[in-house]
Amino acid sequence: MKRKNQKRLAVMLSTAMLMSVMPAAAFAESVNNSAGTNAAAQATAASEGEKMGEAIEAPVNVAITKEKAEALARQYVSIPKEYVLQGANLSMDMLSSGKRNSWGLDFVKKANGKHLGSIYVRIHADKGQLLEFSSYTDNPSAKPTYPLKVEREAAQQTALQFIDKIAADYKAQIRYNPDYGVQLLPPLSGEVLHTLRYDRVVHDIPYVDNFIELDVDSEGHIRRYSLQWDDTATFPKIDTKLTLEEANAKLRAAAAPRLAYILPRNMKGVRKPVLSYELQAISIDAATGEPKEQRTDSYVRAGTVSDAPVTEKPLSEAPKAAAVTEKQAADAVKAAFKLPAGAELSGSNYSENNNESTGKLEAYWYLNWSVKKDGKELGSASATVDGRSGVVRNFYTYTYNEQSQSGNLGITLEQATTLAVDAVKKHLPWLTHELYLVKPDPKQYEGINGENRQYYFDFVHKIHGAAVEYDRINVSIDSRTGEIVNYGAELSDFEFPTVAPALIKSEQAVEQWLTYYRTQLTYRLIQQFSWNGQPIPIEKYKVMLAAGEITGSEVETTTEAELVYRLVPRLIDESVFLDAESGGWRNRETGEATQLEKPKAQDTQGHFAQRQLELMVAYKALDVKNGQVRPNELVTRGELIKMLVLARNGGRSLEFLSSADRSSAKASFNDVAFDSNYFVYVESALEQNLIDVGDGSFNPNGKVSRDEMAELIVRALGYNALANYDQIFKATFKDVAQIENKGQAAIVVGLKIMSLSDGKFLPKKQVTRGEASVAFFRYLQSRAELQEAPLRM
Repeated sequence: MKRKNQKRLAVMLSTAMLMSVMPAAAFAESVNNSAGTNAAAQATAASEGEKMGEAIEAPVNVAITKEKAEALARQYVSIPKEYVLQGANLSMDMLSSGKRNSWGLDFVKKANGKHLGSIYVRIHADKGQLLEFSSYTDNPSAKPTYPLKVEREAAQQTALQFIDKIAADYKAQIRYNPDYGVQLLPPLSGEVLHTLRYDRVVHDIPYVDNFIELDVDSEGHIRRYSLQWDDTATFPKIDTKLTLEEANAKLRAAAAPRLAYILPRNMKGVRKPVLSYELQAISIDAATGEPKEQRTDSYVRAGTVSDAPVTEKPLSEAPKAAAVTEKQAADAVKAAFKLPAGAELSGSNYSENNNESTGKLEAYWYLNWSVKKDGKELGSASATVDGRSGVVRNFYTYTYNEQSQSGNLGITLEQATTLAVDAVKKHLPWLTHELYLVKPDPKQYEGINGENRQYYFDFVHKIHGAAVEYDRINVSIDSRTGEIVNYGAELSDFEFPTVAPALIKSEQAVEQWLTYYRTQLTYRLIQQFSWNGQPIPIEKYKVMLAAGEITGSEVETTTEAELVYRLVPRLIDESVFLDAESGGWRNRETGEATQLEKPKAQDTQGHFAQRQLELMVAYKALDVKNGQVRPNELVTRGELIKMLVLARNGGRSLEFLSSADRSSAKASFNDVAFDSNYFVYVESALEQNLIDVGDGSFNPNGKVSRDEMAELIVRALGYNALANYDQIFKATFKDVAQIENKGQAAIVVGLKIMSLSDGKFLPKKQVTRGEASVAFFRYLQSRAELQEAPLRM
């Protein structure tokens, strides 16, 4: 049966596929006259696409109708006629000094009821400008080539050509951002999208919140385009600003590293807290060097951490472990908190759990109460009680409709603060010397009244001055009654040192973090809010908006641009933290020691396997010692398996075991223990049937013959069972009699993964690191070429 080739949906930069584009401004000026109408009609006719039912008049007065927007979309993106407009929406975006209306259009392609592709396009509803498009195609027969046909540098040229046709008016106002979207590790397959960003430039300074962004695939097709731009924003020109050297000095002086205990998720063995110096990215005024307030999305809990703990010494000893019954758990809640009047226990659940992080057994009672009157439910309460100590971990209560509870605030913020502190003293007396109140910003509660108001308090758990990042203590106080309506004490059960460990100096931590960050000069927009003619802080605006006391339309906003120097993370391929004890960098996921500048091999220059060796070094499949990767050294079995598993896994690191299983993990081989660097790779290879247990030994440091490598590669390709029928393969090697795996050798030579030497396969010859790197690079190429597409019936 002849297979029909499916064409990939893509935006090609050629006159055949990209129609000439009318400038947005010219179109906007002409939409109200006959010439503009005719142009849109001609574009619609030229598109030859089906229409989405009967036209409906837009509820908003915009210059571009839905029909004109569809015509422009088909013109800009060259949407094939078989794609039908399925949906359209008209939306409004708030800009810094105005609004923008836009049409969002969904085009789909279907055949025999199956969804084959979709294209989304967004058009400026007043100017006709293309704001966004993205495409998706269900095309299993597509086989991206490897190595990439189009690398990042060539993709930039493709992107600029597209911008020149679609957004020519913006081209002189943008600058390529070389740091954004860069893939730090070389690709291991052809499934690559080059994400490219061009930042807006104002007064020769990048404004990084406005940009043009595109995705270009490895075949050179544009898959996504986005214009994020605010034409209404105004930017002051700063004649005098700090030099970069002066800015760095100011940033260094303003930096305040914070001690914290963090918990890497994928540590080997039982997880344990690690002391870290954390430094948030900060910014300063570009003219004065004054520190700027850091923007955050969390304003409800805004505040300042107290300098002193709740008490200098603990008020009691920690409760001793003992089994807790349901009655004892319920009594503990009643003694600790005020339940709603008439509340009756309506449900309970007891559960035990082996904590994966600590390796300890946990037990909890989950209790629920309900309040009913005349068969109608009026309220509820719930609590979590530690089943080993009777300590209440969580409490929540709510009364529906809040009968007789409405009205103005009954207590002040100061009174509520005292109540929250007293609650912590009562419920966590053994920890009060380690708990620090986060003092709420009073601006949050200015002018707040009405129903359902609460004061929110957080407490930070610190040990030896370091915040325990994963512990959470919070208290909510009813602003009218002063009762606790919500309480949470999420406390970990890790062991911490009794004596504060020796740490590097804060100044050393700052210097280390300034190697992690780079300094960027840019504009940022600051919004000011006013309500009833009076300015209101953003904290209060957020709270009132969330509570429904005001609507966005009632608040006037003004936006000002300010020029700042700010710290921006440099490009690295992993998340890291600074060990406060050693002063070295560690991986935030695994806790393993690492470095910002990755080691590069100095002995690959001019080697026949230079590119392939660099690929293996980048993915840490081969180690570098003293700048040497040692390409002519024999590869070990452990290294070869690591290469193969990383290649099959797209270069991603592996984690098999939960934390609770790590210390007792049982190895499949007697010579590859859990703490071995090859453990996860060997176990993965076994799971994927690339190797077998055999006599129970793996010999990770043993050498590898060409015969063995051929079998391993063919297993990875999925052809090993077929290769065992070696009589169907024509192997004309001079040394065929010496080859144990004849079918496998024939396959790898036929696919040009491995080569012959003077007509000989040399099955017993041991493989070097360079030769193994080349073989696995060619394996990646062959894997892409052999990808099988489903048969189209």
